[in-house]
Amino acid sequence: MADVEFWFEFASTYSYPAAMRVAKIAEAHGVHLVWRPFLLGPVFFKQGLKDSPFNVFEQKGRYMWRDLERITAADGLPFKKPSLFPQNGLLASRVTLVGLKEGWGPDFVRSVYQANFAKGAVISDESVLSDLLVGLGQDGARVLQEATSPEIKDALKAQTELAWEKGLFGAPSFTVGDELFWGNDRMEAAMTWARDAHA
Repeated sequence: MADVEFWFEFASTYSYPAAMRVAKIAEAHGVHLVWRPFLLGPVFFKQGLKDSPFNVFEQKGRYMWRDLERITAADGLPFKKPSLFPQNGLLASRVTLVGLKEGWGPDFVRSVYQANFAKGAVISDESVLSDLLVGLGQDGARVLQEATSPEIKDALKAQTELAWEKGLFGAPSFTVGDELFWGNDRMEAAMTWARDAHA
C-alpha cells in the first residue's frame, strides 16, 4: 500500500472541501495521508499566468463559485465567498509546516480554510493566524516566529519546487508515487490507487 500525498494551497477554492474531508476518506481506504502545502503562484507563473485562472477567465470563475456553493452545500460545509480572491496563503503555509512537525498541522489547515471560505477572514493577517493557533492550544507568537525561520521558508520553497517537478499545475492534487490525480473529485480515485498498491 502506498502513501497519498495531498497537495493544497490556501487560496485554492476546491482545496477547501478537499481539506475538510481528505482525512476521513484516507482513513476509510486504510491509506496513509501526507499533507503537502505549496504555493500556486510560482506554479501558475511557470505556466504563463499572473493571476488565478478563475479571475483571468470570467466564465470559468463564475462557474467555479456556483460549483463551490453546490459542493459545500452537499458536504454540509459553511461557505461565504471571500471579498478578496485569491488570498495570500504564504504565512499560513509556513505555519502549517511547523504544525506538521508538531502534530497539529491538519487541524490548523482546516481552521484556515474555514476562516477563508466560511468566515471571510484575511488569512494573511498575523492576528487572524495567531487567533487560530490559540484556538488550537498553541502559542501564537512562538509559532509565527518559527514560521518565518530560514529553515521553514526554505522547506516551503523546496516543496513548491517539488510540486512542479511532480507535474502539478493546480490544487488540490493528490500524488501516489509518480501518479498524479488533480481535483477534489479525483480524491477517491487516488485513495483507491494507493490502497491497491499500484505505485
